Amino acid sequence: MKYSIDEVLKVLSTVKDPETGKDLISLNAIDSLSSEENKIIFSLNLPKTNPFVKSIEKACIKVIQAELSSDVKVEIKSVPKIETQKISFGRTDDQEILPGVKNILAVASGKGGVGKSTVSVNLAISLAKQGAKVGLLDADVYGPSIPKMLGVEGERPSVKKMNGKDVIVPIEKHGIKMLSIGFFVKPEDALIWRGAMATSAINQFVKDTDWGELDYFVIDLPPGTGDIHLTIVQAMPVTAAVIVSTPQDVALADALRGVSMFKAEKIEVPVIGFIENMSWFTPKELPNNKYYIFGKDGLKELAERMEIPLLGQIPLVQGIRESGDNGSPIALDKNSSEGAAFIELAKNVAEKIEERNSKMDPTKKVEIDPNASCGA
Repeated sequence: MKYSIDEVLKVLSTVKDPETGKDLISLNAIDSLSSEENKIIFSLNLPKTNPFVKSIEKACIKVIQAELSSDVKVEIKSVPKIETQKISFGRTDDQEILPGVKNILAVASGKGGVGKSTVSVNLAISLAKQGAKVGLLDADVYGPSIPKMLGVEGERPSVKKMNGKDVIVPIEKHGIKMLSIGFFVKPEDALIWRGAMATSAINQFVKDTDWGELDYFVIDLPPGTGDIHLTIVQAMPVTAAVIVSTPQDVALADALRGVSMFKAEKIEVPVIGFIENMSWFTPKELPNNKYYIFGKDGLKELAERMEIPLLGQIPLVQGIRESGDNGSPIALDKNSSEGAAFIELAKNVAEKIEERNSKMDPTKKVEIDPNASCGA
């Protein structure tokens, strides 16, 4: 027998977490719930430090089999929440720029069309869903897509006085703060700016904006390696970078250049991992099938050669594209396998940032001679 999602959630709402005294539904602890023929699968989203995880898992199985059927199989995956109170700083405490921000994460790609903005948006939402305070900066000045992906096209940030100075107030949606040049231009208009104008806008979005306190400040960089990238590392101490790529050879060559840029002398921003997007195609009507359109495990193999972790593999599925176009990113769908993939990605990114902060000195702003080449 196959049970409805509502039936299963109703049963699970009777299970309480002994540590908080709240039920699992009010704690938003049930993720990626699916019901198959005589089988129920879901992820249990609780902090690592919760000592009752195992007993809660047993309670879930017991109540499902008692209320629905003793024959139903229950598969529970544990996805620990990010402990925000334990998030350490990846930058020095005395920074004048973004003083309330603990970690700045650059999301980059060597080339366009690999889904970097889609990854940035869903990663930011997934971090926020895990309890972190998150900001998202759309630094892709010439191709801003974040307003559409987050369903805030047409909105415009407000301005307020702060210490006698006018500052921008970011738009808030889906639990994250965000800012994009897309809020200030019409979607159909082409932005024809020289490099200096683009970098000036980015500096204003960083220095003249009230971002408040954030655990993670995610920056969606434009593709390639250019003025905006140098502006970002000069304007603020970037804690770490991740590189997004598809598995195909052409994209991998550009991903390699992206790593080289961050590792270049005088920049030296730690690259904590790769994210492989469009890893395989799965049709909606054949959810168990995988078709490796862009090649299989290309970025995984590059990651192994470079000894850089592969943080996640995201499939090419229609739902991810549709959710982005509709302004409701797939990471918001707690019952989808794609949403679960981004939750897992967020957990891996958070762990690698913590590992980086425990082993390396805090990042400092990069000082670069504007007339010199960085060798990327």
